[in-house]
Amino acid sequence: MNYKLFDDFITLQAILKELGIIQSGGAIKAFLQEKEVFVNGESEQRRGRKLRVNDQIDTPNVIKTVIHSTFS
Repeated sequence: MNYKLFDDFITLQAILKELGIIQSGGAIKAFLQEKEVFVNGESEQRRGRKLRVNDQIDTPNVIKTVIHSTFS
C-alpha cells in the first residue's frame, strides 16, 4: 500500500489511524504491545515516531506501507 504525504511528516499513530488500522489515538498503546511494527526494517514502539517520504512501515499480517510525496 502506498500513502501520499501532504506535509513534511506524519506520526506513526496518525498514519495507523488514517489507514483504519486503529480506531482512535488511544488504541495505539495496545496495538504496539500486541503487534510488531517495523519502520525501515527496525522495530518501533514510539507512537510519535515521525515518518517521512520513503519511510516503510511493516506490521506482519496487518499492513505494509511506503510513504510517497505529493510534491514530486
